[in-house]
Amino acid sequence: MNTEELRNNVWFKELPLIAILRGVEPSEVLDIANVLIDNGFRFIEVPLNSPDAVLSIKMLVDTYGEQAIIGAGTVTNIDKLMPVLEVGARLIVTPNMNPEVIRAARAHHCVVFSGVQTATEAFTAVDCGVTALKFFPAELIQPVGVKAIKSVLPPEMICCPTGGIEADVEQMKSYVDVGVDGFGLGSGLYKKGIKPSELSVRAKAYRDSWMSI
Repeated sequence: MNTEELRNNVWFKELPLIAILRGVEPSEVLDIANVLIDNGFRFIEVPLNSPDAVLSIKMLVDTYGEQAIIGAGTVTNIDKLMPVLEVGARLIVTPNMNPEVIRAARAHHCVVFSGVQTATEAFTAVDCGVTALKFFPAELIQPVGVKAIKSVLPPEMICCPTGGIEADVEQMKSYVDVGVDGFGLGSGLYKKGIKPSELSVRAKAYRDSWMSI
């Protein structure tokens, strides 16, 4: 999926929030995903430093592959990419900017979010065919920094800060006002061991905050 296709994707237009399930176990991943999908989340990533991450991704793809875009996070190199492509991942998220990973994942028609901090990294990712830019960590790249980099990027490029994003209308709006399209959500949404009932409360809070902007 290229940038234009993602921008026009009905799920992304309705709720452009990527759920990051760092630390999730295969034994709980389906219940966790069910809560997220019930709350409108359609982009779900399992970071590869989670226990048996590839198994969790396969289970999600097999169960919810028609209801959400499922994939892997913390995909730092090509050796980590290939196993998740083999189990049907459609979403690839990286903390770094690795041209080889971007090109290979896009060749498999994945949605690719590449981690960037600088204009140089951003432009290199764009040249490699990235779907969207993940400004990471957002705690360091505040709205003023995003605005400066985004001002020189192709206007159609999708930008989604990740790291420290809260279910807070003011914080989210401060990024949206400089042209951000969505967010990656980590521990503010899901943390290892959270109960589905608490996750539902957090998911609703993030969804409502986004809808209130």
